Amino acid sequence: MNSLLKVENVVKNYGTFRALNKVSLEVARGSIFGLLGPNGAGKTTLIRIINQITGPDEGQIFLDGEKLQPKHISSIGYLPEERGLYKNMKVGEQSIYLAQLKGMSEANAKAKLKIWFEKFEIGSWWDKKVQDLSKGMAQKVQFIVTVLHEPKLLIFDEPFSGFDPINANLIRDEILALRDNGATIIFSTHRMESVEEVCDHIALINKSNKILDGNLIEIKKQFKTNTYEVGLVAEDLKVLEAELSQKFKITPAVFKSLNNDLKLNIKLSSGETSNGLLNYLSTKSQINHFVELVPTANDIFIQAINNNSHV
Repeated sequence: MNSLLKVENVVKNYGTFRALNKVSLEVARGSIFGLLGPNGAGKTTLIRIINQITGPDEGQIFLDGEKLQPKHISSIGYLPEERGLYKNMKVGEQSIYLAQLKGMSEANAKAKLKIWFEKFEIGSWWDKKVQDLSKGMAQKVQFIVTVLHEPKLLIFDEPFSGFDPINANLIRDEILALRDNGATIIFSTHRMESVEEVCDHIALINKSNKILDGNLIEIKKQFKTNTYEVGLVAEDLKVLEAELSQKFKITPAVFKSLNNDLKLNIKLSSGETSNGLLNYLSTKSQINHFVELVPTANDIFIQAINNNSHV
């Protein structure tokens, strides 16, 4: 893996409480890496360590092949869940100030801010104070100042919080565009549908430990249960359902209509194949729906956390 960020065996304690327990991660260049976990799992602690807000008690972190140092602050853009704009400053003045903190010149910051403000159709906000903006408006501004200096690594913590669906889609599309243009992104959220939409790779932290890590597509394959959703049409649904129950592990019918439609979830045993199931069903009834049930990111999150809770 061509990694931009490497986290190696990081430990963080707060008194007697261990917030991170030997957590290791690798974030590939040009990818969107989903950092997931329930509340209190340790995600925010890890993000704070990467941003050098605090330091690890053990372990080390490398950015672009170098051990993490203060000079790397300008190479990271961080959008925290709790936004932090100065309410009494004007939007334009504050945006330039924050850009200069990341090493940009005033002229360069102004030029790039103009492009972003036009893209987001917020040019009229330049001389407004942040306190006069809605939460969603302020979040647009903070998103812009997070990405403006084109850092090597972007960290978004709940980036869609407070946005209506239209603006959430706008921010999502911009995140995807940033990745396509070469940015490397850590994406932390509790919205699993957003994980499905943007993440290439995920890691799941629970109770201070990493319990899952890998390519999202490959993880979905690991969590598949060899279950198929089947829609059938038959003259006698009860007879058909009884026959299928004897041969396969099925859930109760989840849908029946007046047109003799039957919808079932059928789980195949080891050695059975989807082609075999399809051929068998074709001799029993008309098939109008046949699809493998692939677990969602939400399914995986819940199952992995539940499994880990019983360890």
